[in-house]
Amino acid sequence: MSHLAYVGVLAFILVGTAWLEVFLRTRVYTRWRRLVCTVAPVVVIFSVWDLYAIASGHWTFDDARTTGIVFPGGLPLDEVLFFLVVPIASILTLEAVRSVKRWEIGDEPAGSVVDGVRGGDL
Repeated sequence: MSHLAYVGVLAFILVGTAWLEVFLRTRVYTRWRRLVCTVAPVVVIFSVWDLYAIASGHWTFDDARTTGIVFPGGLPLDEVLFFLVVPIASILTLEAVRSVKRWEIGDEPAGSVVDGVRGGDL
């Protein structure tokens, strides 16, 4: 079972933040284009960084703690999932705080957040 340790932590992170989408109406998953544009550079940059570190011998992964699915260059699937899950959880958390605090930023019309709910959700 220890080979699922990394994936287990990632699942815990997802479960711990997924409810924010429903109960606080963060709309992170429904605005999937925005999400992809935000997360894609993270996945690419950090995957390249990890591949370089692996090739240089500066970074390794414990085979006993990962799924065993490895991409060319030695990058485990678990690590790529990390680069997806953690930013998504961070975005969900930020959007939840924005929703509760009624913070507006430049991408929404002024006054579109009322009582913690964005105008498009009414």
